[in-house]
Amino acid sequence: QVQLQESGGGLVQAGGFLRLSCAASGRTVTLDAVGWFRQAPGKERELVAAIRWTEPTYFADSVKGRFAISRDNAKNTVALQMTRLKPEDTAVYYCNKDHYWGQGTQVTVSA
Repeated sequence: QVQLQESGGGLVQAGGFLRLSCAASGRTVTLDAVGWFRQAPGKERELVAAIRWTEPTYFADSVKGRFAISRDNAKNTVALQMTRLKPEDTAVYYCNKDHYWGQGTQVTVSA
């Protein structure tokens, strides 16, 4: 059984930054292709960023230039660096690999 665990969420003022991390536990799995999704209240879950090995492969238009995604090979984790945060970035953020999902971490950006 594979479990994904997100961490790093919290409350931040607009213009601030947060760094989310996704780690795998349980059966050994390499976080080679990972996506970060988010879901705001009343909205559908959307893909925010994706990475394959160390190469970012996707950023949503709404986060381009503000978010970065990276992989730590030694720790087998994938991070989402979020800068210049906006209130509309408020959501629960999830990491995903194949059909595995984490429980999510809440990000709240105050105006």
